[in-house]
Amino acid sequence: MYPTIYHALLDLTGIDIPILRVLNSFGFFVALAFILASWTLGRELRRMESLGLLGVTVRRTVVGEAAKPVELIGQAILGFVLGWKGFYLVTHSREALASPPAFLLSGKGDVIAGLAVAALFIWLRWRAKEKAKLEQPRTEEVKVAAHEHAGNITITAGIWGLIGAKLFHWLENPDEFVAFFTAPDSADIITGLTMYGGLIVAGFMVIRYFRRNGIPALLGADAAAPGVMLAYAVGRIGCQVSGDGDWGVVNTSPAPRWMPDWLWSYDYPNNVNGIGMPLLDGRPCFEGYCTVLPEPVFPTPLYETIACLLLFGVLWALRKRLRPAGSIFFLFLFLNGLERFFIEKIRVNVHVIGNITQAEIIATLLMIAGVAGMLWLRRKQSPNHGPQEAH
Repeated sequence: MYPTIYHALLDLTGIDIPILRVLNSFGFFVALAFILASWTLGRELRRMESLGLLGVTVRRTVVGEAAKPVELIGQAILGFVLGWKGFYLVTHSREALASPPAFLLSGKGDVIAGLAVAALFIWLRWRAKEKAKLEQPRTEEVKVAAHEHAGNITITAGIWGLIGAKLFHWLENPDEFVAFFTAPDSADIITGLTMYGGLIVAGFMVIRYFRRNGIPALLGADAAAPGVMLAYAVGRIGCQVSGDGDWGVVNTSPAPRWMPDWLWSYDYPNNVNGIGMPLLDGRPCFEGYCTVLPEPVFPTPLYETIACLLLFGVLWALRKRLRPAGSIFFLFLFLNGLERFFIEKIRVNVHVIGNITQAEIIATLLMIAGVAGMLWLRRKQSPNHGPQEAH
């Protein structure tokens, strides 16, 4: 396992770049997942525009205004954080890079550097606004095509997805919620995430964004659904590579002849959470992560990656064929819930009601919502995706 990009590069190439310790491997794959989701969303929105299903929206903006206090305050906060943490990272790199998450969540930093960079950011924003300032500020209308919203939609999903994933994890593990505030130096906001929590919260906020920006919610959801399935698959690669605890139950039975041993059971050496016993069998041992599970388990993140890549292929193939609008989205809900429900049977998780996990409950609700939504669409006159495109 590679807890950070630094460990991956060092083990695979021998290149030693200590600053890469700050790049958590799980976070790297999550970032890649959002990039791919944004790309597929942009492609689908462009396709719908070409069919005349989506038009432009008008956004009003004020040109020539002086810098507002809220802008300057925002720049000051951003500059202070960057200077406070950044300068300390440069001058105390060995200490900070020993445990990047603990450093980022700690109170350690250089206050003087923070204030200096905050002042610089304030001045730069004020100067830029003064150069563009007009005697009489005017309001202009800017036309925005639907596909131009893809970046903002992705950012909205990313921010609220992280918040939702952490909140749902804390609901399952309230002791970690307490530790986050009582012992922040030992907390890690990157690991310990519940993907369904991120999916639900981000989904609500993205639908809200659609409605506020004149994009029909069902068409927007259809455009986003395949990319979300792809992002889920890529995010699970991050779980596997970092060994973040999203693995399966113990599996000591022999692998079928047609399946590689590592795909059947795995012991996650150097996992990012440091779970298990000391790694002493001669395999590479990374300082601070040198543990291995005492018994091999099902590598369920790999199974989810394979399953969701296949399901992405299904959604991508059907996106031009299924009607009316909303069909792809509701099919996504059903397929995602179905996949997760069955993987929970061999996955380690917290039981919330008897032997039922939070993910099983959510997966069941998603399947019900998917079926109900498809039935509802059949009974309702709804804009469709237009004529099938020529190939």
